[in-house]
Amino acid sequence: MAKEKTIYTCTECGGVSPKWLGKCPHCDAWNTLIESIAESTLAAKNRYSNPHQGLAQASKVTALADIDATDMARTPTGHDELDRVLGGGVVEGGVVLIGGDPGIGKSTLLLQALDSLQRAGLSTLYVTGEESGAQVALRSRRLGLHGSRVLVLAETQLEKILATLQASQPAIAVIDSIQTVYSDQLSSAPGSVAQVRECAAHLTRAAKSSGVCIVLVGHVTKDGALAGPRVLEHMVDTVLYFEGDTHSSFRLVRAIKNRFGAVNEIGVFAMTEKGLKGVTNPSAIFLSQHPSPVPGSCVMVTLEGTRPLLVEIQALVDGGGPSPRRLSVGLDRDRLAMLLAVLHRHAGVACADQDVFVNAVGGVRITEPAADLAVMLAITSSLRGKPLPKGFMAFGEVGLAGEVRPAPRGQERLKEAAKLGFSVAVVPKANAPKKPVEGLIIHAVDRVEQAMEVVRSLS
Repeated sequence: MAKEKTIYTCTECGGVSPKWLGKCPHCDAWNTLIESIAESTLAAKNRYSNPHQGLAQASKVTALADIDATDMARTPTGHDELDRVLGGGVVEGGVVLIGGDPGIGKSTLLLQALDSLQRAGLSTLYVTGEESGAQVALRSRRLGLHGSRVLVLAETQLEKILATLQASQPAIAVIDSIQTVYSDQLSSAPGSVAQVRECAAHLTRAAKSSGVCIVLVGHVTKDGALAGPRVLEHMVDTVLYFEGDTHSSFRLVRAIKNRFGAVNEIGVFAMTEKGLKGVTNPSAIFLSQHPSPVPGSCVMVTLEGTRPLLVEIQALVDGGGPSPRRLSVGLDRDRLAMLLAVLHRHAGVACADQDVFVNAVGGVRITEPAADLAVMLAITSSLRGKPLPKGFMAFGEVGLAGEVRPAPRGQERLKEAAKLGFSVAVVPKANAPKKPVEGLIIHAVDRVEQAMEVVRSLS
C-alpha cells in the first residue's frame, strides 16, 4: 500500500500547511501545527463528485426509549482493588488508559492481572515496547508467576500490533506503552503528539470493532499529567492514575474517568516481593498509631468514590518570622489560608504570626471540603498544645460565615468510624443520625464556635 501523504494542521484555526512551521500561516499562532495524514486524492475526488454518498450509507437511528439499556458484562481481574477502580472488572471492547511515574508498578500490576485472567480461561496478550520478551519473563519469575501462559509480543509498529490482535483475537491486550508505538503512515518520532494520537485512535477503533479490551500504559510528565495530547483521555473509556511515592510500599490507583463505574474511586495496594497486593483495610494506612493522643492530630472520614476512608490530619503551628508560612501536603493551600481567616474571625484563634503546616498522613490527597473542620481542630490543638480526646474524629465543611455545612453520605462516614473503634465525633448538625450509632457519641454543631466549645469540654 502506498504511503499516505502527511500534512500539518493547526489546532487553533484548522488551517493546513504542507510543511511544519513554527507559526501558523493562517492565524499566526505559534507551535500549533501538528502532523496528520492527508486524505487521499481518490477519496477526496469521490467525496466531492458524490456529496450524498455518505447519506446513502447512514446508520439506522433509534429513539432512546427503544434502546435496550443493559449493564455491560464485566470480567473480574482477580484483584479486588483493581476491580473496584474499574467498576467491577474489565469490559468487552473497553479501552483503559493507566498512567503513573516510572517504576511505580504499572507493568507489575497489569502482568499480574493478565496472569489471573489467563488462568481463568481468557486469552491474553502483553505487547511490550520498552522491554524484550526475556525481560518480561524474568519479571514474571520474580513475581512468582511460574508456568504463566500469557502471550507476549515485543513490537512497537502499530500495523504489526493490529495484525497480531486480529490474528490472535485475545480477550484483553495490554500495550506497554502507547508512547513507544509508532505508525509508518507518519514521519514523526514515536512519542510525539501526532503518533500518540493516531496510534491510540487506531487501537480504540480496533477494540470497539473486535470486542477486545485494550489497556494502554501512558507515561506522565513532570507535572504528573499524562504525556501526549489531552484528546487521548477523551478517546478512552477509563483513565486510571497511579499515585504514591516510589520509596513507600503503598500505592493508590485512582479512577479519573470511568464510563463503566464511579469516578474518583481508589484502589489501595502494597508493594511486596511478589508484586502488588490489595489492602483490605486501607484506613489503617492513613492512621498513625500513637501510643497516646498528641497535639495537632485529628482524624476525619473522607470519601474516595464509594469508599469511606479514615485519614489523620496533622497540623504543626510554630513561631514564625515577619512572613509566616502556610504549607499543606495533600490539602489545598488556598483553602488552608481561608480556614485560618475563619478560625481567627469566628473562633478567636489567631495564627497570623505563626507558621502553619498541615499534612494528610499516608500521602493521600483530599479534595473535598469535608476536611475543613478536622483541619481547624488540628490547628487549634497544635497551637494550644492540648491533644484531642482519644477516639475522637470530626468532619464537615466550614463556610466563610463560620457555619458548619453538611458533608455528603454522613451516615456511611459515621458507621465506618464506629466500625474502627472511634467513640466521639463532632459532625454538622445536618449529618446527625436520627438513630444513635452504637459505640459512638455524636456532637452535632452548626457553628465553628460550637465545635470549639465541644472540644474544650471534652479536654
